[in-house]
Amino acid sequence: MAISAKMAKAFNDQINAEFYSAYLYLAMSCQADDLQLKGVANWFYIQYQEEIAHGMGLLNYLQERGGRVILGAIEAPRTEWTDVVAMYEQTCEHEAYVTSLINNLKSLADSEKDYAASHFLDWYVKEQVEEEATAAELLGEFKMAKDNPSATLLLTRELGTRVFNAPVIG
Repeated sequence: MAISAKMAKAFNDQINAEFYSAYLYLAMSCQADDLQLKGVANWFYIQYQEEIAHGMGLLNYLQERGGRVILGAIEAPRTEWTDVVAMYEQTCEHEAYVTSLINNLKSLADSEKDYAASHFLDWYVKEQVEEEATAAELLGEFKMAKDNPSATLLLTRELGTRVFNAPVIG
């Protein structure tokens, strides 16, 4: 059964939100690089790659269900933050917002009795729990390290070891 027009529009909106998230994290990566925080830049660049993968997962699912992908304009993200703590504060806020979008999409799938979409979205619901927890943990760590350059250096070096592993979505 093909996906409904209402669900297809909601998926298209979420695809746009995921690509915006990627753009936001790319902007953070660039500023962290400008600040010589190479590990932080790496962490945000991996986030960028993950968000692209999330958007592509939704896009591929929509196509599999016979829906038409309609790519909209991606809003320009903010490009400057006062420091790394501000970056992670926005990351926490943004991930909470994305969680609300995913929850709304899942609620729509449930109300439309689109059980295939609802089941597919379970992965995204679980992923958002992880995204929020990780962002909150890093925010807390950078707040503790704020006035300690050695601690910031250690955190930055640790984040520099992160590598992208393409998620298995669905």
